[in-house]
Amino acid sequence: MKYLVMVQGTQADYEGMRGKASAGAPAWSEQELQAMYAFMGAINNDLSESGELVDANGLAEPAQTRFVSAGADGKPVITDGPYGETKELLAGYWVLECESLDRVTEIAARVAQCPGPEGVVDYPVVIRPIMDGAGDI
Repeated sequence: MKYLVMVQGTQADYEGMRGKASAGAPAWSEQELQAMYAFMGAINNDLSESGELVDANGLAEPAQTRFVSAGADGKPVITDGPYGETKELLAGYWVLECESLDRVTEIAARVAQCPGPEGVVDYPVVIRPIMDGAGDI
């Protein structure tokens, strides 16, 4: 079965990774960033070798987000970021093909151990099964 494994973050987290601390996120050092990239790279390599990796990507910061909705007149309403009222947003994801929910939970638990600076928020790693047809509901 395929699963979407998601990690979350905030605009403050992205700024912290650029070295700008705030009340919501510590500043990351270059060494801490490299440790995080190496950790995630190792996970990606292992998943690729096991054949479970379908796709994985980090996403751009929330300030580059655009919301598109339908207005009352049916025309699109476009809102650019950043969004102060928004808490966490999707920061990155993996699409995995795993034999069981237990296996993907093991992977998510590993992802949750990602290193970071002291004070970094430990967001939960979210697992969502991907439906493969209309009969999955």
